[in-house]
Amino acid sequence: MKEKKIPLRTCVVTKEKFPKKELLRVVRTPSGSIEVDLTGKINGHGAYIKKDRQVVEKASKSKVLERYLETTIDASVYDKIIELIGEVENGE
Repeated sequence: MKEKKIPLRTCVVTKEKFPKKELLRVVRTPSGSIEVDLTGKINGHGAYIKKDRQVVEKASKSKVLERYLETTIDASVYDKIIELIGEVENGE
C-alpha cells in the first residue's frame, strides 16, 4: 500500500524543513491582524515558525516574521507564541 505523504514546511527563522505538525503558523488575516493559527486553516498570509523558545526570541530580535508577513508585530504576539510553546512542552 502506498504511504501517505507528510507535508513539510520551512521555518522562516532557521530555514529547516519540518512536518507541518511540528511548526506553529502565524497568520496575517485579511483584516490585518496577526493570529497564531493552531488549526492551520485561518485565511490569510501565513508563515511557519519552529516550536522552540530560542527560535521565537531570535524571530523577535531579527524581525523576520515582520518581513514575511509584511506588517509590524506587537511583542504580545511573541509572548503568546512562547506561552503556547510552553503548554506544548508541558503536555497540556
